[in-house]
Amino acid sequence: MEGSGTPAVSAPSLSIRDLRKSFADVRAVDGIDLEVKLGECFGLLGPNGAGKTTTIEICEGLTTPDAGSVELLGLNWQSNAEELRQRIGVQLQETQFPDKLTAEEVLRLFRSFYRRGITVDEAIRIAQLEEKHRARVVGLSGGQKQRLAMAVALVGDPELLFLDEPTTGLDPQARRHLWDLVEAFKRGGRTIILTTHYMEEAERLCDRVAIMDHGKVIALGTPKELIATLGGEDIVEFAVSSQVSELRPGPSASSVDYAVLTAIPGVSSHRVDNSLHQLSVSELHTTVPKIFAALRQQGLHLSEFRTHSASLEDVFVHLTGRNLRDE
Repeated sequence: MEGSGTPAVSAPSLSIRDLRKSFADVRAVDGIDLEVKLGECFGLLGPNGAGKTTTIEICEGLTTPDAGSVELLGLNWQSNAEELRQRIGVQLQETQFPDKLTAEEVLRLFRSFYRRGITVDEAIRIAQLEEKHRARVVGLSGGQKQRLAMAVALVGDPELLFLDEPTTGLDPQARRHLWDLVEAFKRGGRTIILTTHYMEEAERLCDRVAIMDHGKVIALGTPKELIATLGGEDIVEFAVSSQVSELRPGPSASSVDYAVLTAIPGVSSHRVDNSLHQLSVSELHTTVPKIFAALRQQGLHLSEFRTHSASLEDVFVHLTGRNLRDE
């Protein structure tokens, strides 16, 4: 796009400085600083109550911050609200359309709000709603409504796109189709801000990720950089029980000597979640036999055992003590 409002290529698409927002006694956003580069897919992850939804709503112009500043495409909501509405797209976590309108009518309505954009037919094709374009909203499935919301977000051909859990309710095929759309959108030099409860989605789509908890950013980097902070390439998960008879008291499953495990070369961290032990390890082939030997020496045997490559989910659990989708 041309025009005086368009920033230089080197300018960030989104800049957040010391952002703060409280609701009564709850400090939802507590001094956030973030910068999203032009053409980047940036993921914002966090459990419920972490502050990510409030942060996104402030960026979208839906909520007013108590303090701090937000700039989108070099503009701000105080001085450039109308221009920003023409240049961003938003898919909310939950969108309600009038039940009696057809999918095509919804898109024609929203397309009329923009000075420029894609055609309604193109939006229908992008959302794979060709067979449902004349169906009323009330008759669409949850996944179809989600795809319609995505089409509405794209109909203005935005430079900056906010996607709040866009694949919730979609079947695996439709989810992968949306991933392809996001990647194509990014290849066109556009910027995406994404929240998701699917770590596979964040790892595939996001160039960088910020993890929030209690209103603060507690980790920031590429998925590979964040995974590397665990100190190991793999995660070993196991549960143990005592080998001794119930008639002869002996060590319980909870009596694992954590110090012995973390002293094993190649083991960098240990945590317990619902009696399931999790170790971050490197050189899996040499470390696992040493773990087995350490457990045998403690009179314990394995009731469960599995390994997997370290992932963004493991980083999230390590930092917050929770799985992203638990809540």
